[in-house]
Amino acid sequence: MAVSRARFLSLSCVWVTASAQVLAQPAAPPRESERPPARSEPPPAPEPESESESEAEPEEEGTEPAAAEGASDEEAVPAAPPAEVVRRPPVLTLERCLALAERNYPKVLEAQARLRHKRAQRTQAHYQPYTEFTFTAGLAPAPTVRGTAVYSPDTDLPLTGRIGVAWQVGIEGLVPLWTFGKITNTWDAAAAQVTVGEHEVLKEKNDVRLAVRRAYYGAMLAADALALIGEATKIVDKYMARLEERVEEGEGDEIELIKLRLHREELTVRASEAQKQQRIALSGLRFLTGYTRPFSMPDEPLEALPHKLGPLARYLAAARLYRPEINMARAGVLAREAQVRLERAKLFPDIGIALNARYANAPTVTDQRNPFVVDPGHGRSYGAALALRYKFDFLPQLARLAQARAQLEEIRATEQYALGGVGVEVETAYRDAEDALLRLEAYECAAALARKWLIQVQQGIDVGTFDDEDIVDPAREYALKRFSQMSATFDYNLALARLSQATGWNAVARERAESKRSAPASK
Repeated sequence: MAVSRARFLSLSCVWVTASAQVLAQPAAPPRESERPPARSEPPPAPEPESESESEAEPEEEGTEPAAAEGASDEEAVPAAPPAEVVRRPPVLTLERCLALAERNYPKVLEAQARLRHKRAQRTQAHYQPYTEFTFTAGLAPAPTVRGTAVYSPDTDLPLTGRIGVAWQVGIEGLVPLWTFGKITNTWDAAAAQVTVGEHEVLKEKNDVRLAVRRAYYGAMLAADALALIGEATKIVDKYMARLEERVEEGEGDEIELIKLRLHREELTVRASEAQKQQRIALSGLRFLTGYTRPFSMPDEPLEALPHKLGPLARYLAAARLYRPEINMARAGVLAREAQVRLERAKLFPDIGIALNARYANAPTVTDQRNPFVVDPGHGRSYGAALALRYKFDFLPQLARLAQARAQLEEIRATEQYALGGVGVEVETAYRDAEDALLRLEAYECAAALARKWLIQVQQGIDVGTFDDEDIVDPAREYALKRFSQMSATFDYNLALARLSQATGWNAVARERAESKRSAPASK
């Protein structure tokens, strides 16, 4: 866009050559606004005319020629069928584009999927400690074994006889009562990870808002430039036609006509470049918003955002509160601190209630009723006891604790880096906004002065105090200052968009209409 902006400065040639036409026009009173006239995107290609409009309707089959000739002139001609209503594409405002981008942009969807994954992990962390039960079941062949602990007619290895089926089911587990912080620290770490995921979604939305605003303002600037070029082209075409007539009559300067034609071709080139930039910006909007159907931009000039710059400290404080990257780093510190406490708690055992239940049956084996005889093939048992569970890996656990502490120091350093880096980004965006605002105010004043100069020269030409060629300089300066004002408006809006992204404070780059709607709520 910077390249095309620099090239647009060649518009001065348009106003130089258009002096005669400007002279011929009556002086107009100064308007209230110095902004370009309303404009819209280039209209779509016209629909091909129907046969009923472009050509005469053919005679219907079966119609007698004599009947057609005998028709009286006073008879009403049948009305043509109404033309189909052409649907205009919807207008996408900046607010609508931002909403679509936050809903459809792939990076936002990716971050939302990761957030759902983290929330599922948090749910798992809450249920995991109380569901650590093991259920076992078995099915095996069992030979026929008869008798008691005193006498049995079968041998120790009864490989002959009838073979039956034996089965067994059982469940056992531990309900924790005191884990020295393992459960609560696991919950804290999982909750902090969810917070990281939530701010990651906000980060992606914050980034895509900046990209949408850049593309939107670029498309609006290109449309304003096309409107300015179109206005100048009309004046040049009218003046060039008059000059051609004068040259044919032998009264005009052919060299001036050649220069004017060169300038006209230069305008065509600049218009092509502006259309290219507009199409690129609109293509970017389609990708960012996910809106693939045809749409149009608002038919209004690009205006400066209503936000008034405050002191730098306000934006630095806002960045510490709202910037997603800083909040992600803070949540990461909380998660790593919980991880350190968790690894420290693993140095201690778990105390809880051990529960178990078992049922076994082997029909081909005699059930032993003596309670002092162990009978693995039969029986029902259940029990509960106060238990202690400990994984005896003291030295490896110390190493894992040292790893968790190192990761905590790493994320703390990341937090400091984020705070410092974000502060630099905020101040850079703030200074850019200050510079753009000063340039915008200066160019607005310069454009007003250039227009006043132009009007005074026009009036002087009307009364005969100025010559025709005196219109060249004020016309050229007015064109240059108007485009400089448009470019400064784009720079100022984009600087505020960067400041909004750097601080995470979306109200900085809010549109005028949005500000009016949100004003009662803020009160």
